[in-house]
Amino acid sequence: MSDATVRLAVIGAGQRGTWYSRLAVRTGRAQVVAVAEADPARRAAFAREFALPASRVFDAWERLAEGERMADAAIVATQDTMHEGPAVALAGRGYHLMLEKPMAPEEPAARRIAEAVVRSGVIAAVCHVLRYTPYTAALKALLDDGRIGRIVSMQHLEPVGWWHQAHSFVRGNWRSASVSSPMLLAKACHDVDWLLYLAGEPVRRVSSFGGLAHFRPDQRPDGAADRCLDCAIEHDCPYSAPKLYFPLVDAQPPDEPVHWPLSVVTAEPTHEAVRVALRTGQYGRCVYACDNDVVDHQVVSMELAGGGTVALTMTAFTPLEHRKTRIFGTHGFVDGDGHSIRLVDFRTGADTTTSIAAGGSGDHSDGDAGLVEAFVAAVAAGDASLLRSDVRTSLAGHQVVWAAEEARRTGTVVTL
Repeated sequence: MSDATVRLAVIGAGQRGTWYSRLAVRTGRAQVVAVAEADPARRAAFAREFALPASRVFDAWERLAEGERMADAAIVATQDTMHEGPAVALAGRGYHLMLEKPMAPEEPAARRIAEAVVRSGVIAAVCHVLRYTPYTAALKALLDDGRIGRIVSMQHLEPVGWWHQAHSFVRGNWRSASVSSPMLLAKACHDVDWLLYLAGEPVRRVSSFGGLAHFRPDQRPDGAADRCLDCAIEHDCPYSAPKLYFPLVDAQPPDEPVHWPLSVVTAEPTHEAVRVALRTGQYGRCVYACDNDVVDHQVVSMELAGGGTVALTMTAFTPLEHRKTRIFGTHGFVDGDGHSIRLVDFRTGADTTTSIAAGGSGDHSDGDAGLVEAFVAAVAAGDASLLRSDVRTSLAGHQVVWAAEEARRTGTVVTL
């Protein structure tokens, strides 16, 4: 069983669905055998890349699901609001699931997904890829070994990055909670899940503050135009679309798939194609004249069941860097930045820093590759324990995020 080739159907052939598919094939233990994608260009490109016959290429997930079961597992990587339908239906048909995070924008839909997984008995992995990095493995082992004693408090920074905020959460597909998810869910359910994984205990109470401080019409500078290509002050704007996307054309390696984030703007890495996209599409809009409503900064305070505390800050106004985490224990202190871990031992006074080597697979410090490899291995072996979380654990982390959003909107402390 462990050497079996896992057959994969892919629902959503966008950035994440395509990337996970490549990583799965790269393991040598998986084969992509079908795709469902509404966009004709993406559908055709995906079918070409994975050599799929026309009979295994669908314009809607319903058409893939209604016929005979054609794969062992499915990657569900549609937009956030579109996860529930395929996840529930395919679980019911016996497909194991790899589900892009978040599970769903609202709790009832996520619960229905979790219930369908449990009812059908399939293996399911929500894509909390931070659990699967070498850095996380080293940090988790250190904590579980008691190197800093009992965890009393944690301090965590999710540095979204100024240009990433503009690209994904002001101009992009996650700009509005009404069409995708609240930003804390879309961007930092990763982080909440990861912090709970390190802490090893659930959250008891949550409070939160934050809002949309900058990317709104009343912050628009004098002289700014509705589109960057028409703007007289674009050259001085830190959120200029031309300054972001045109250099990416020059940096794009030949004969390779278009790299993110340019791939979201255009499938053709040329200056002319980018110019047309910025003239006509959503990524050329002024960041002060978009239809965005998600927050650009938020803090979350969590009280753990054992009395410890966790403070999470998510902010746009940073470089795009690794998350930064400080963990304060009764016997020691840890300071980590995604690629190194500093440990101060209170008992001996020793102060050491360990660098963590990554394997170079690409996104999320090798977490994407680690997750995909674990999922393929779990499906091949029929052993869900090869994953580092299950659907109930993922749902519990999402519930903390929804509680934080409730606390932010209402100005209350929410008890879970």
